[in-house]
Amino acid sequence: MQQRDLIIWSTILMLLIIVPVIILTLVFAWRYRESNTKATYKPEWDHSTVLELVVWSAPLLIIIALGALTWVTTHQLDPYRPLDRIGPDRPIPADTKPLVIEAVSMDWKWLFFYPEQGIATVNEIAAPVDQPIQFKITSTANMNSFFIPALAGQIYAMGGMETKLHAVINEPGVYKGFSANYSGAGYSDMKFKFHGVSEADFDSWVQKVKTQGDDLSYDVYAQLEKPSVADPVHYYATVADGLYDKILNRCIEPGSVCMKDLMTSHSHHHGEGEAENGHMEGMHEHAE
Repeated sequence: MQQRDLIIWSTILMLLIIVPVIILTLVFAWRYRESNTKATYKPEWDHSTVLELVVWSAPLLIIIALGALTWVTTHQLDPYRPLDRIGPDRPIPADTKPLVIEAVSMDWKWLFFYPEQGIATVNEIAAPVDQPIQFKITSTANMNSFFIPALAGQIYAMGGMETKLHAVINEPGVYKGFSANYSGAGYSDMKFKFHGVSEADFDSWVQKVKTQGDDLSYDVYAQLEKPSVADPVHYYATVADGLYDKILNRCIEPGSVCMKDLMTSHSHHHGEGEAENGHMEGMHEHAE
């Protein structure tokens, strides 16, 4: 809703210039047409201080207003920023912990982990009404975009990177979720349902996943990772340790080095290399 208001206000501010310009263009064309003998004819005219002031000050004021609006809302509506309220005049209750959902875009389905509940699902999620949700989003390969229009803005899912989105659903219901970034053949079926439910219904949904679900082991995941189109909803009652972390760090394959470990060892070697270079330069100067 806040994003919607932002778009409306920006549009109104820009129309303050656009509408008068369009009207004046038509008025000038009509008034100073060749057949109008009543119009003042001043071929030598080239300057008006009043006009200059209007032409420069009006857009300047609007740019200042748009700039201020953009500055404030960029920080306020940053998807990475945890929510500070669950609705207008509704602060987050004191002891509320956000629900963490780890979303993985695959070819061409969505895999969701609930780390605190120890479950995983394909193409379906649920969350209690009025409880802040913290999404952590990554991708197995293709860049996709995680989007539940009723919930919050879309945010990209990229391989080897984690993006974040903080959101809250205020009304119970079943909402559409999908990928808003073209990613190949099965992209148009990359849809999932988001259920906004009561806390009791959420608990029973988690129980349903635990009773009906399979085990998401590394072997099962290897099968799941293969491209497939229009997958049905699937539940996993248990999840192999560290699976999301390994997907994020691109080290699902046995024996492969995780990106975070690669980064650490790389920066370590880099530091040693720099020290060595510095030592060589020192020797070089000494020889000179």
